Amino acid sequence: MSIYVFVYGTLRAGEINDLAQAAATRGLAPARHVGAATVPGALVDFGDWPGLVPVADGRRVLGDIYEVTPALIALMDEIEEYVPGQPCCFVRRTVLAQPLAPAGATPVACEYYPIDPALRGAATDVTGEDWVAYRLGRRPGTAT
Repeated sequence: MSIYVFVYGTLRAGEINDLAQAAATRGLAPARHVGAATVPGALVDFGDWPGLVPVADGRRVLGDIYEVTPALIALMDEIEEYVPGQPCCFVRRTVLAQPLAPAGATPVACEYYPIDPALRGAATDVTGEDWVAYRLGRRPGTAT
C-alpha cells in the first residue's frame, strides 16, 4: 500500500526540514517525488515556517506530493511536533491533492499537516499560494 504526503513548507526540497535530507540523516529510505500539486487552503506566516489553514473558498496552496514509508510518516510527525490525541499546532489529516501535471490528473489522497486554526495566533496571512516564493521574496530584517 502506498502512502502519499503533501508538503507545502519547510519539508519541501531545499527548505530547512527538507524531507529527503531528513530521511538521509536518519538512514531512512528516501521519499519518491511524485510531482507538484495544490490543496485547498490559505498560508499564514509564523516567521521561519508557514502554516496552512484549510479553507473552502477556492484558495489553494502549492506544494509537492511524495510517496513515503511509514517510518517517514513517523519522522514527519516528529518534525511537525504532532502527537496523535494531544493538542498540537500542526495536525495530521488527509486531503485530496490535485497534481499540476498532467492536465486533468486524478487527485491523490495524501497525508498533510495543516495547522489547528485555533492555534494560529497572530500569524500573518500570506498573499499567494507558494510558501517558498513568498519566503524568498521577503526583505531580510523585515517583520513577518
